[in-house]
Amino acid sequence: MQYARLLHSGDMIGVCAPSSGVPERLAARLDKAIANVRALGYDIMETASVRRNVKCVSSDAKTRAAEFMALYENPSVAAIIPPWGGEFLMDMLPYLDFVKLSELPPKWVCGYSDITVLTFVLTTNCDIATIHGSSFMNMGYGRIHESDLVVFEAMSRREITQHNSERWGGFSGWDGSEEIYKLNNKTNWKSLCGAQKLHFEGRMIGGCLDVLCKLIGTPYVPITTFLNTYKNDGFIWTLESCEMTAADIYRSLWQMHACGWFQHCNGILYGRPDGYHDSSDFKLTDALRSGLNGLKIPIIYDADIGHIPPQIQIVNGAYGTVTYEAGNATVKQAHTR
Repeated sequence: MQYARLLHSGDMIGVCAPSSGVPERLAARLDKAIANVRALGYDIMETASVRRNVKCVSSDAKTRAAEFMALYENPSVAAIIPPWGGEFLMDMLPYLDFVKLSELPPKWVCGYSDITVLTFVLTTNCDIATIHGSSFMNMGYGRIHESDLVVFEAMSRREITQHNSERWGGFSGWDGSEEIYKLNNKTNWKSLCGAQKLHFEGRMIGGCLDVLCKLIGTPYVPITTFLNTYKNDGFIWTLESCEMTAADIYRSLWQMHACGWFQHCNGILYGRPDGYHDSSDFKLTDALRSGLNGLKIPIIYDADIGHIPPQIQIVNGAYGTVTYEAGNATVKQAHTR
């Protein structure tokens, strides 16, 4: 597994929009994010298409791929953080040079939602560690929330330990509010089997299920090779979803399971699903039990992963250790076992 060099104060962070761009009405939020990240001591390089958004994308697929490649090939850029996800990142994959990406010095690429298509492919196809975590627009409030600051810690340390949040909630809005998140609910990670204590280890891998399932069967994810390469470590899958019902989640997990994606899996963390509703009397726990049927492994859900803040930062490719007890959890990740 290739890890980017550790991030230092003064480093350049590239911002490109490989999926959706930032519309004009939210430009002030992006400007605030740039100011906040600069205040942390980093410089910013923004590509031309970031502030455009037409038909759910910042520009055509070739342009988006070219802007990403330009940042990745630029030796002055240490990390790439898109503003947020979107809908159609997958259509730029044919225009990425994966041979060159594998040969270049690795860079940190961070994000969640549709950015999963990029981070997951880089990790499984090129053996480059990536981060499923905060996007650049998460930094655009009056101050950066403590949970989002951890993404910079994850890029600047070889080991990182995170604990579950105390409370979770939602966004306060993107249109100029100085508030960060509305955290009104007590956090309680749950064990699917009801166990009060769990411990498991393995390579961290995962992302947003909505788009992750669309990569099944494509040439961009040599999943069998990847799983066999690190099978002695085993895997911890970290999954979350947005806009998926219980039935959608079941169907997607069933397909991944049937295609062998959960081979050598030692445990699963499933984040709080956003935009979710039950399918009649078929609930999230039914989807997890049905979709992962036959896997005799720990499964934890309602974790701090994904679209509903706050979220922990998951380093795809790192060696992880999860310790769970009575609703609370600690996730440790390291570059070496």
